[in-house]
Amino acid sequence: MRMIIRILGLLAVLGLLAGCGSKEVRFSGRTMGTAYHIKVVVPYFKQAAYLKKEIEQRLREINQSMSTYIPDSEISRFNNISQVDRQFCISNDFYYVLTVSTTLYQVTQGAWDGTVRPLVALWGFGDDKETQRIPAQDEIDTVLQNTGFDKIIIKDNQCIIKKNPQIALDLGSIAKGFGTDQIAEMLMKQGFDNFLVEIGGEVYASGVRQDGRAWRIGVNTPLKEAAYNQVYKMVKLKNKSLATSGDYRNFFEKGGQRYSHVLDPRTGYPVQNGVISVSVMADDCTFADGLATALMVMGADEGLALVKRLDDVECMIVAQSEDGNLNDYYSPGFSVENEM
Repeated sequence: MRMIIRILGLLAVLGLLAGCGSKEVRFSGRTMGTAYHIKVVVPYFKQAAYLKKEIEQRLREINQSMSTYIPDSEISRFNNISQVDRQFCISNDFYYVLTVSTTLYQVTQGAWDGTVRPLVALWGFGDDKETQRIPAQDEIDTVLQNTGFDKIIIKDNQCIIKKNPQIALDLGSIAKGFGTDQIAEMLMKQGFDNFLVEIGGEVYASGVRQDGRAWRIGVNTPLKEAAYNQVYKMVKLKNKSLATSGDYRNFFEKGGQRYSHVLDPRTGYPVQNGVISVSVMADDCTFADGLATALMVMGADEGLALVKRLDDVECMIVAQSEDGNLNDYYSPGFSVENEM
């Protein structure tokens, strides 16, 4: 009888300890040409080391679907199709990203377009940076005939068809957000409520930190000379995504003119609206990632007007004036920390 009482007492103590204590477990690595960092608040006595393997496996699956650098990935095989009537059936991952892509293309009226890959190459912002140049207008016009997300048919049977054989997808401006969402979903299914997932600057924050306080996310200072860890604004995040796009490091100059890698899919030219950074807060990081790119194209006024029409979406747009000063534009529900 005494032994049973002692065992019950020990179990009660262990239960109390397990309920009131936690630890923060961190994972990091490389994926999609960038780095990922994950923090998970784990109750004591609960194992989490196994998550590393599962995270890596899930990210490999996404890469195999949407990386243009993998010759036999889904996206590469689709891009290599030269027939306009051939059905190409795709995975659930690819299909979901294309449905979000369709929404982005429509709500931004073409400011986001997943078929700009030929334009990127034409301006020299693709794999070979040595080819950076200002194309002739007729070259741009020719390429624009072979772009446009509306030239892809997405069928209900989860197959896609090219309406133009030259169409090529590049989902680099949305895939990291999707990867972030997928790792967050995986952690939730594993029973973890408090964690932070970051892939290449795209973030999803769930619950709170180990100390019970809100996750705080730093937005990088959008200047070429700024350090990669120099914080411009600090944002509190809980059960939300934050995605940031910028053009302050990837551009070239010719004849005193600056040409950004952010291209307007509608004109074929780099944007010249002064916007150098956009951060979007939303429930879905896939959507936030793509929308941040679109707002770079649309500019502060048009971009803010769009965000105000969208449910559960907020943004911060940073523009640089000719004198070099930075000007911030916020949607009504976007707030930053006063203290770093």
